[in-house]
Amino acid sequence: MRSDSVKIYNTLTRQKEEFVSLVPGKVTMYTCGPTVYNYAHIGNLRTYIFMDILRRTLKYNGYKLQNVMNITDVGHLVSDEDEGEDKMIKGAREQQKTPWEIAEFYTDVFMKDIETLNIEKPEIIPKATDHISEMISFVVGLQEKGYAYETSDGIYFDISKFPGYGKLSRLNLEEQMAGARVEVNDEKRHPADFALWKKAPKEHIMQWESPWGMGYPGWHIECSAMSRKYLGDRFDIHTGGVDHIPVHHENEIAQSEALLGHPSANYWMHGEFMMVNNGKMSKSLGNCYTIADLREKGFDPLAFRYMCLNAHYRNKLNFTWDVMQASQVSYDRFIEGALQHKEGTAVIPKDVLDSFLADFEDAINDDLNIPKALGIAWNMVRYPEKSNDIYNLLLKTDTIFGLGIKDAESKAQDQPQLDAEIERLIEERQQARKEKNWKLADEIRDKLKTMGIELMDTPQGVKWKKI
Repeated sequence: MRSDSVKIYNTLTRQKEEFVSLVPGKVTMYTCGPTVYNYAHIGNLRTYIFMDILRRTLKYNGYKLQNVMNITDVGHLVSDEDEGEDKMIKGAREQQKTPWEIAEFYTDVFMKDIETLNIEKPEIIPKATDHISEMISFVVGLQEKGYAYETSDGIYFDISKFPGYGKLSRLNLEEQMAGARVEVNDEKRHPADFALWKKAPKEHIMQWESPWGMGYPGWHIECSAMSRKYLGDRFDIHTGGVDHIPVHHENEIAQSEALLGHPSANYWMHGEFMMVNNGKMSKSLGNCYTIADLREKGFDPLAFRYMCLNAHYRNKLNFTWDVMQASQVSYDRFIEGALQHKEGTAVIPKDVLDSFLADFEDAINDDLNIPKALGIAWNMVRYPEKSNDIYNLLLKTDTIFGLGIKDAESKAQDQPQLDAEIERLIEERQQARKEKNWKLADEIRDKLKTMGIELMDTPQGVKWKKI
């Protein structure tokens, strides 16, 4: 535990600041969670790894966390704004299921994904559909204060009534107007006015009773209502991806401050984009890769986590399969190198150990400089004398990294031996692949699966696991 201060970058002020919690020893934090209409892609998951590293660093420094991460299962339209179809309904139609079935399925997958990546679950994970009454109350409050107005299709926030609009994204109203989509609703007073509540046509699947008739909430109101319910009128940190800055979080700030009369969050933190081959992820390009895609190619999901740790959370990270392969190799070497110290008997001078630890702590507390901290851990791994003291120090660093050093040790010990028949089949399959006899190779793979053995063809060779 450190007594030194933790410094974090506040998007609102555009500078690193010393973190001071509202209540000493406790951190209240809100994280924008997933819209559960499809699988989370690796870009989404990078943002949650950033959230996890922040959580771990705060806990390392002795703070007790109250972290809320919402599940958006209604109200997030495909444009991320106020027109178009709800993502949940679109997903339900495409997959021929109800929105609630879609939400349950993809929430479960998301939870398994974050567990696979050693991402700690936040303390509270509320669903938007369970908090409709809180959202309605929030909108009513904004109406009563004169910040909201009614149109034929919904209730909108009047940004002209909120002088601070644009302070997070640093866009003025002219820029907002220039960048606004062409709206079909000419009743809006300003193109950037955003929906707090949408009136639903009879055929709309997801709708609730409200003072304005049947309808459903806007995307932005959800987070304001749920953060207030669980964290109060003011909390410490709000996190999300940089894509949330210009619309979602800007709107959150406006509606929350308008109702409360003061800021809701003291610090705003955002994780940068993940690129793919130096371009954006796009379903049309087929590069919205998932954890399942990584596994299918034989990569350990924790090697992806390792990749993310090599870039600062405020820097873009470019994903390619070559980079993924290099990350897998480095991750394996890091784990193997750490484990080599476990049985080491060398006595390392205390000042050396203290220096390693101090440098590591300085790095993580300097706005989560994890790439630097990882470099320091590599210096420990490469230390010429093998020592259990270094191993224990590496375990301490892994409370931040979450790379599973201790779990890897257990896995290595528990790895079962293959019987002769299975080994023979694996060798036969390898030979079939060399001869490009793909039909036979697939047949052997399927046979092994019936025997409880799953094969993974990796850049480092074939790997297997019991299923």
